[in-house]
Amino acid sequence: MSFLDQLNPQQREAVETTEGPVLILAGAGSGKTRVITYRIAYLIEHMGVMPESILAMTFTNKAAAEMGERVEKLVGGLSIAKPVISTFHSFCVRVLRRDIEALQIPSATPGQPPIGHTKKFVIYDESDQQSVVKSVMKRLGLDDKQLTPRTVLSRISWAKNHMLDPQELYLQSADPKTEKIAHLFEEYRKELRKANALDFDDLLLEATRLLKTSAPVREYYNRRFQYLLIDEYQDTNRPQYELMRMLAGTRHNVCAVGDEDQSIYSWRGADIRNILEFEKDFPEANIIRLEQNYRSTQNILEAASSVVANNIRRKGKNLWTSRQGGTKIGYYEAPDGENEALFAADHIAKYLREAARAENSGGETPRAAVLYRTNSQSRLFEEAMRRYGLKYKVVGGFSFYERAEIKDMISYLKVIQNPDDSISLLRVINTPSRGIGKGTIETLEHLALETGLSLWGALGEAIRRQLVPPRALAALKSFQQLIVDAQAMLAGTFVERLEETAGTETVARASAPASPEAGIEMTPEGDAAAFDPNEFENTAFDFGGAYTGRVEEIAANESSAGVPPAATREEDRASGTLAGQPEAGATSDLLKFLIDRTGYIKLLEDEDTPEAFSRIENLRELVNASMDSRDRGETLDQFLDHAALISDADDYDERSQITLMSLHAAKGLEFQLVFLSGLEEGLFPHSRTMLEPDDVEEERRLCYVGMTRAMDQLILTRAVYRRRYGTDLPEASVPSRFLEEVPLQLIEELGGRRSRAGMGASHVGTTTLGRPAGRSVSAYDADAHYSYEDEDQSASWKGRGGVPASPSRQKPTASAQPYNSIENIAEFFASRGKKFSVPKTPVAEPTGKRGFRPGQKVRHPKYGEGTVYQREGEGEEAKITVQFPRFGLKKLVEKYAQLERA
Repeated sequence: MSFLDQLNPQQREAVETTEGPVLILAGAGSGKTRVITYRIAYLIEHMGVMPESILAMTFTNKAAAEMGERVEKLVGGLSIAKPVISTFHSFCVRVLRRDIEALQIPSATPGQPPIGHTKKFVIYDESDQQSVVKSVMKRLGLDDKQLTPRTVLSRISWAKNHMLDPQELYLQSADPKTEKIAHLFEEYRKELRKANALDFDDLLLEATRLLKTSAPVREYYNRRFQYLLIDEYQDTNRPQYELMRMLAGTRHNVCAVGDEDQSIYSWRGADIRNILEFEKDFPEANIIRLEQNYRSTQNILEAASSVVANNIRRKGKNLWTSRQGGTKIGYYEAPDGENEALFAADHIAKYLREAARAENSGGETPRAAVLYRTNSQSRLFEEAMRRYGLKYKVVGGFSFYERAEIKDMISYLKVIQNPDDSISLLRVINTPSRGIGKGTIETLEHLALETGLSLWGALGEAIRRQLVPPRALAALKSFQQLIVDAQAMLAGTFVERLEETAGTETVARASAPASPEAGIEMTPEGDAAAFDPNEFENTAFDFGGAYTGRVEEIAANESSAGVPPAATREEDRASGTLAGQPEAGATSDLLKFLIDRTGYIKLLEDEDTPEAFSRIENLRELVNASMDSRDRGETLDQFLDHAALISDADDYDERSQITLMSLHAAKGLEFQLVFLSGLEEGLFPHSRTMLEPDDVEEERRLCYVGMTRAMDQLILTRAVYRRRYGTDLPEASVPSRFLEEVPLQLIEELGGRRSRAGMGASHVGTTTLGRPAGRSVSAYDADAHYSYEDEDQSASWKGRGGVPASPSRQKPTASAQPYNSIENIAEFFASRGKKFSVPKTPVAEPTGKRGFRPGQKVRHPKYGEGTVYQREGEGEEAKITVQFPRFGLKKLVEKYAQLERA
């Protein structure tokens, strides 16, 4: 039997259409890898094409190896020669090693070698690139703290992916920062040329330039490769597209395989126009759609197709499967993020138990995945899996507590708790960079060895004896001040420390920031950065019992293990006597203080890369974790113990049946059970994509990719309230627009006590926004809102049936001042007979436009541009909810919001 008989009609047509340009639109799970490999085998076995004249290019070494193995199995005995199956970068290296010297130009100086790269060029990795940029910046006298090498390289890579040279980047620049980067780009390029080096972007650019400028080289490769196949065509960038055009020659025997609905890498430079405009480039092209799905049930396919059908930039496909019907799409609306994670863990545990019984009867090994939009979401799921004793693996990144920025902050906390922890001290003493170099650290280590002191003791001794240069001495004093201030916060004696160490001038300065969270700068060398109180609101909140069953069992286990029961913790919290430390600073306050004073987030924001924003989200999620710790009544040492146990390597098991991963990392994989979590506006779709329709379409494609990873069962989840950016009070979330796009008849409610209000009609401008879907006004106060701008209004959480919640969990009223407020500081000094006047601040009249409606674009003086999602009330009491791309949802009193039309 011919291998062609194993193909369906559309697959067979794609394999047998060998001449001329062909675009194969391969839907999710439609067998595109089989089509590519069978097409290569067909060309060799049936068409008599020499294997070495076939070139297939893909994106990963793993995919290239898999294709090669499949082709070998199909035609292994027919020829010694093999087709060239390679990644783009590997192919370009091969081309450049052979012919890069064709790009050289003669030197103007007689007797000098030509100018340009030689065949012995080296390839610089990211570390090498950063070293080059650092040296260039140092030579030009640029501060690498104001403009980090990582930021520079990110922008240079962006320019290269769009085929812009330094001059073009300079001409397009709209700010001084981009102009500097353009100059650095030019110098960076000179340094690489001088070192006979190329970076990864250069491999594509130089290979493309070679084929464009050297006719003999181009003709050689056009003769050599008569058939060209390109996998994942929707993910190609501009240089890869140009490379394909050059290699296609005059025959145009190009077979591009891809799916425009799975184009999710624009942030890496991928250009969806390459696949959408294929017919424009090749008018004679054949378009073949692979629409039979071999992975998912019909219900999953219909749901995913209904979501992605809302995109405009697509060619369209009608996926179908022989697996008719199937389980309906599950939908669970959790009261908060922790409950969402516990529900997923509970459901997966039951699924694996049932599947294990089926496996013993001859079924396949069960596998489940939890997919999320950002890596910071993994924390709650990791903790939930651990509580259920489930083995899991985190793909596409480290386990939450193993990430560098998290380990940095945990190390800070360890030093505050125990300054003699030299390992943690060494990690953070110059993180972020504060001018404490290797020489200074070696001096401290020698001093510690000579005196028998710990490194912390040696640091104090070095300051006292002034054993290091003045600049390093100032940096050590700043670091010491930071740790001592944080210890004072932990002990609840921060105000007393102000009085003891600051003097009259410091007291005068204290009247401005007023609180430890404001990052009072104690010395000129302090590392304080501007503190944003909107990122960390100072209020408290609780959900009450919303999830039963297995969670009750866990609570019972905690009680038997010596964990105080919830009621006891509530009493402790109400009386302010957590663990016998009255008025002691909470771990969350310490983290906010550290993030502020070290300027950690500010540095990452200045870096302005996708990786930096991901790290910022991780840091904010760590503050959220400390809030959860506070709600459990834990002290700092208990929080650190919890973090250490969660990050235990025993939890990471490569052979585990449960995978936690981001949606981007899930592409190309499949699982019997998939949880698609965090379906909330601002989270998924992400807030940074909200202002551009093309970006929202990519988020929708990402949702489609996540949904089509499921083989048998797909469950969509969201949290009604979720902690954001370290706020004490969880914010009400808005159901993701993608939930509304799933047909109602395909949905099955899980949990049994919520209605579909949050998924039915459009949420924009409706009363469902700002209140959990399916809850009555009696259950959730209609005027409840949780935003910094609005916190002077007394909104309270109510339990079911309108019963007020525990007083200890209610939002503080306007009259209740935090212990570190300016009023309480003034009262403190007054009680000691010292004068401390509170400056009178004139109250400005409200400014800004009014009357905004859902869908309108607005501009806020602090948050920038945003989109109005809901309006509540009219006149003086009107409130509006706005989605800001970098700050999430904010509920504002319109009168005071200072909004303008964007």
